[in-house]
Amino acid sequence: MVKVDNLVKNYGDFKLDVSLEIPDGTVTGIVGKNGAGKSTTIKSILGLVKPDGGHVSINGKEASKLSGKDKEEIGVALSDSGFSTFLSVKDIIAIFKKMYPSFNEELFRKNCSSQKLSLDKPIKEFSTGMRAKLRVLVAMSHNAQLLIMDEPTAGLDVEARNDILDLLRNYLLEDEKRSILITSHISSDLEGLCDDIYLIHDGKIVLHEDTDAILSNYGVLKVDEAAYEKLDKSYILSTKKDHFGYTCFTNEKQFYVENNPDIVIENSDIDNLILMMTGGN
Repeated sequence: MVKVDNLVKNYGDFKLDVSLEIPDGTVTGIVGKNGAGKSTTIKSILGLVKPDGGHVSINGKEASKLSGKDKEEIGVALSDSGFSTFLSVKDIIAIFKKMYPSFNEELFRKNCSSQKLSLDKPIKEFSTGMRAKLRVLVAMSHNAQLLIMDEPTAGLDVEARNDILDLLRNYLLEDEKRSILITSHISSDLEGLCDDIYLIHDGKIVLHEDTDAILSNYGVLKVDEAAYEKLDKSYILSTKKDHFGYTCFTNEKQFYVENNPDIVIENSDIDNLILMMTGGN
């Protein structure tokens, strides 16, 4: 559905240069530290930031040349976007009915009701979680085939995060061809939602992997100086000096489980992936 080839954007000393794909029927996550290029990638794909080079296609069409009807196949929720806080949900409904032929008022009202979002209160009276839910529901309000979401659960408590993740899962269940591109700082959200993960660091994709593989095949080894010297480093992706010796990150945990039974080997997660692939030596 989405293909990004050598997308380039320069900001002074920072250069974004990424390539990625989001196939139909998948959920793809982009993770990385603050300032790594996640939001710039999202906004460049959407044309909100003009790239300096590269190519973005959506459903086989160049993104910059999409028609109005094509754009209605994309739902967007950005962390730094929102509506005037003086508007009510009813005001938003009236605006969207006039602006977007594909706006599904019945679906939107139903979803607002399920999330206990008042139609009459001004948005300034909504909590942070309620405003985040509203952004997601608006993105889903026209049955888009692709959702592009930048930090949709940032700053929310566990209950509000779970509500949004449930909304996204239900959205996917309704049509197996639907896709999501999502960024998040909260690794547990992505572990339970994404099919694959792109790790971005200093504007470059440094790793792309299936989420299941990260959780099952990757691991963290903790070894002292002597054990590190003898260690077969064939499958070590990153190494970090530690007070006890070394922490090593591997994509072949089972190899070390079978061949090094005396060392400490821990399961990995996306947090480990980010820390070790962007902060190790």
